[in-house]
Amino acid sequence: MESTYVTNYSTASSSSSADPAALAAIFIAFGIYMLVVLAISIVGVIALWKLFEKAHKPGWASIVPIYNYVILLEVIGRPMWWLAMMFIPIVNIVFMFLIFIDLAKSFGKDTTYGVLLVLFSPVTLPILAFSKHTTYTGPAGPERHASTPLV
Repeated sequence: MESTYVTNYSTASSSSSADPAALAAIFIAFGIYMLVVLAISIVGVIALWKLFEKAHKPGWASIVPIYNYVILLEVIGRPMWWLAMMFIPIVNIVFMFLIFIDLAKSFGKDTTYGVLLVLFSPVTLPILAFSKHTTYTGPAGPERHASTPLV
């Protein structure tokens, strides 16, 4: 005898509606995520505003995209062509480390603090900005003035 395999598709659901409770949970989770991102962004802008003011630059520049990097490069004493490096994938990560290390040095901190600025900026940037003991020492710190060119 020959056996025949019959596939029955009648039990498969062809409805495209998702579970309303699952959709609500996804929207709530996304909303919470967006609120956290917004809060971190606001803290970052406020901290950068305070750092710019400590460096005798306009604080409002922290809210203007791209221009805030121009001011940041002025604060750390780096040339403006570094701004172009921020638009190149992978290279921008390396330059972000260099910029934040120079930022830390410009405010009297060491290289380790600069690396922490990159990795944990929502915490370390406000600490740098609002610390009463932190003052602007000049572009990339005092040792930059004496020995290293700004190329």
